[in-house]
Amino acid sequence: MLRIPVMDVCPVVEHGAYAAKAAVGEPFPIRARIFREGHDALGAGVVLTGPDRRERAWIPLPHLDNDHHEVWVTLDAVGAWSYRIETWSDPFGTWLHDAPVKVAADVDTELMPIEGALLLERAATALPRGRTAERTTLRAAAKALRDRRVDAAARLDAATAPDVLEIMSRYPVRDLLESTQAYPVFADRERALSGAWYELFPRSYGGLRGAIDQLDRVAAMGFDVVYLPPIHPIGRVNRKGRNNSLHPEPGDPGSPWAIGAAEGGHDAIHPELGTDDDLAAFVAATRDRGMEVALDLALQCAPDHPWVAAHPEWFTTRADGTIAYAENPPKKYQDIYPLNFDNDPEGLYAEVLRVVRHWMDRGIRIFRVDNPHTKPVPFWERLLAEVRRTDPDVLFLAEAFTRPAMMRALGTVGFHQSYTYFTWRETKDELSSYLEEVSGRKAHVMRSAFWVNTPDILPTHLQAGDPAMFRLRAVLAATGTPTWGMYSGFEILEHTPLRPGSEEYLDSEKYEVRHRDFDVEHSIAPFIARLNEIRREHPALQQLHRLRVHENDADQVLCYSRRHLTEHRDDAVIVVANLEPHVAHETTVHLDLPALGIGWGERFAVRDELTGQVFDWGEDNYVRLGGDAEVAHVLTVLR
Repeated sequence: MLRIPVMDVCPVVEHGAYAAKAAVGEPFPIRARIFREGHDALGAGVVLTGPDRRERAWIPLPHLDNDHHEVWVTLDAVGAWSYRIETWSDPFGTWLHDAPVKVAADVDTELMPIEGALLLERAATALPRGRTAERTTLRAAAKALRDRRVDAAARLDAATAPDVLEIMSRYPVRDLLESTQAYPVFADRERALSGAWYELFPRSYGGLRGAIDQLDRVAAMGFDVVYLPPIHPIGRVNRKGRNNSLHPEPGDPGSPWAIGAAEGGHDAIHPELGTDDDLAAFVAATRDRGMEVALDLALQCAPDHPWVAAHPEWFTTRADGTIAYAENPPKKYQDIYPLNFDNDPEGLYAEVLRVVRHWMDRGIRIFRVDNPHTKPVPFWERLLAEVRRTDPDVLFLAEAFTRPAMMRALGTVGFHQSYTYFTWRETKDELSSYLEEVSGRKAHVMRSAFWVNTPDILPTHLQAGDPAMFRLRAVLAATGTPTWGMYSGFEILEHTPLRPGSEEYLDSEKYEVRHRDFDVEHSIAPFIARLNEIRREHPALQQLHRLRVHENDADQVLCYSRRHLTEHRDDAVIVVANLEPHVAHETTVHLDLPALGIGWGERFAVRDELTGQVFDWGEDNYVRLGGDAEVAHVLTVLR
């Protein structure tokens, strides 16, 4: 324990064994509980060390309340940073508190000015070279304190002038100076934190070259990342037919996640999708439109994958001599063999790293990892650390719909983002608590991505095909976290389940080629484009921190805000959403005005970014949403 104790430091991941998450340009809080015995003042500050291992900044760590100290910092370069907290006894702060009290009580009226003068002279002597003006100011204040011709109370005014206090805050007198350990933080590029993802299957558009024709449409909706399911050869053994049938018809293409056939494995492109040149053309065309390509990394094999014959030790052999296929009871995946990471961990690690670098060399800088929770966490820790060491711009999204502890572990060891339970959060209480959870301290470990649907997941709330519900879920996903995503077809309200009670799509694109008409009257593509435009305009929607859920009087209405606050900009967005959008609901929203940077009792203007309407708001505000009205307000606070 330090002489001046420092406890509850945040962000800290596993006692500092792993780096907390940050992103370039994203303000994040450093917090601690700092206290000492007695009544003497203490000081605290944060020392930031950059990727070059040089100390970049010393930042005061101010007291908030009840021994809590907090400062918001922003990192300006990708790489491994660290911070440590310094604490000290603050004799000048103690003097500032005691001197006016004692002089007013006619106690030590001559001693207190002299003690103050000594502290100011000490501070002036310790100033760095070149601080001539500051040194002159402090010495002049000390001289004034020593002038016995002036009343003691008036002399104190010289030591409490704003310019003196400002200098002393930057260059404090520090006794009993100590420091915590250095806590690691890794700053990723901006896309690790914020982006809009769109998933499409190239085979439904004639392959990679044909899919290029879809990029203008996707870009027009404002997406940042085009995510491709596996583009590798698909196994023929135990191939699945339409709707996951065990009996494929001639011409059924099979599931892209059943990877590997005679044409190759994880480092090959399906011949029907194209060649390396076609992939290069797709990557280049995506970049030309201001987007990036994310490729699926699915570490599993079809029974006829080349690895099965070359490395049978990489799989699990059952008692009857057969290789175990994948199961998630009651689901069975007879067309997929899971990998066994324990029989030859070094060989399998080397091969997977080779595969990842193979696609990195072809322009892929983002990987969406399929079911990472079914592979050992230490494997991911090693792989992600090695890629980060050489290519810190390469990002990994964990498709891990699993237990919270595993999701946290994957984020801890290096996954940049994670799928979440958002798809199944529907009620006001569920959404409120989940928004606060993923935007709170968990944000330093696991960056959450909200997906409205996936090829595997058609949530029940979409199955009625209600356009209002599709718009509502898009609003919640696009404003609830900095990263959100949707699978192709959401914009034209695809909603037919495989069977009643199922969360799978009928005629799923996983098992067949789909030809869609996106130019339909009921498309909500323009609405999605506006949402993504709003996200780009507002830094408040591009960060995880500073979320506040606000109270309102209706169980069917949710209200929350996000705020981005720096010395250059104060941006706040308020979202009010009707969770039963087919029914009109009225409520009064009760805003926590200080969370928005507004004083209690103040009036202010807000603009609805979806409609352009401007409202005069205050602490309590009437809202009507749903039915024949909008499903949600996305409101900018006009400063």
